Amino acid sequence: MMASLSQMNVFKGLGAMLGSFKMPDWLSQSSTPTTTFDRSYLILAIAMYMVGLIMVASSSMPVAERLFDNPFHFVIRHMIYIVLSVGIAVATLQLPMSWWQKSSGGLLLLAMVLLLVVLLVGRSVNGATRWIVVGPITIQAAEPAKLFFFCYLSAYLVRRRDEVMENFKGFLKPLVVFFLLALMLLAQPDLGTIIVMFVTTFGLLFLAGAKLWQFIGIASVGVTALSLLAVFEPYRWRRITSFLDPWQDPFGSGYQLTQSLMAYGRGEMFGQGLGNSIQKLEYLPEAHTDFVMAVLAEEFGFIGISVILVLSFILVIKALLLGRKALAQEKFFEGYFAYSIGIWMSFQAAVNVGASAGIVPTKGLTMPLISYGGSSMIIMTIAVVVLIRIDHEVRLQNIQATSGGRK
Repeated sequence: MMASLSQMNVFKGLGAMLGSFKMPDWLSQSSTPTTTFDRSYLILAIAMYMVGLIMVASSSMPVAERLFDNPFHFVIRHMIYIVLSVGIAVATLQLPMSWWQKSSGGLLLLAMVLLLVVLLVGRSVNGATRWIVVGPITIQAAEPAKLFFFCYLSAYLVRRRDEVMENFKGFLKPLVVFFLLALMLLAQPDLGTIIVMFVTTFGLLFLAGAKLWQFIGIASVGVTALSLLAVFEPYRWRRITSFLDPWQDPFGSGYQLTQSLMAYGRGEMFGQGLGNSIQKLEYLPEAHTDFVMAVLAEEFGFIGISVILVLSFILVIKALLLGRKALAQEKFFEGYFAYSIGIWMSFQAAVNVGASAGIVPTKGLTMPLISYGGSSMIIMTIAVVVLIRIDHEVRLQNIQATSGGRK
């Protein structure tokens, strides 16, 4: 009897503790007078940084040992990229959103200049000319081009919102700019970036209120054009055919995908354990960049992949909810910019994981905040910082409105 009473007291105590425990509100965009920014963005970014650093270290050591006689070559560079990203993030956080809106035209021009410089003096790797080399620094011009174009598109939708909603001319103007950027990207060639920008552009135009018939018509033309680009370019067509049946030529065009699928298969539910991947031993090309998720799947299994997808999903959902809240407060530029970042991150993550898992053809896109790559790391960090800044300004507006109402 005494034991039963003590157990009841224990359960009552646990019940009281659980009743007073407040779960962290990850997805809520509510603001309080004492909170001026959403700290969960920082938590998500740091978590993805740490996972990326661990996986780059695990997946890059064999190839780094062979190429540079230093197994930590890529790890050290990745750490430097993270430090640079944080430093640039601190500086970017000081920029108000009004600066981004006013500078959108200049940023777009800078993106075009960078893409032209790549074509003139860029470095070629594996038949693609995508990098500008400035001393020890290598810049992939397509990465800032995405962010700057989305900034310009958000500012355009604020200036021409009624025109976009009412007539075809307003809908077509930003597509002309996209077409110019696409031509320069196609010359590199970089079809993956074109597809990401295409999907984000049409998603944002649709959310801005473009008419459905315009959306369907131009989207059909765009999909047809992208399909023709794949069909009439031999190496792109080989990628598609090898994606459809990689085991038809497992040591040729389907080699990379078959090795990636083996990594996924070996991972099963819980993986082989950190450092126990076999495919990273130079069986799987680009294991620390485009296919880092395959190594993660092999070492941490379905559970590991699910955790990364959940982190990315939370970040994307928070960006979309933030965009909706900004639009509700008539901060249209901030809302469209948040929407574009959310669509961009979600699609790029989906393509990266889908390519390594054999769901979509390989497109050479990095996993946001995880894959090795300085340009991608810095630009994705800036995108997260922009979300933090938008959230900060929305919260400040709420605080000022609340304070004004009390007075």
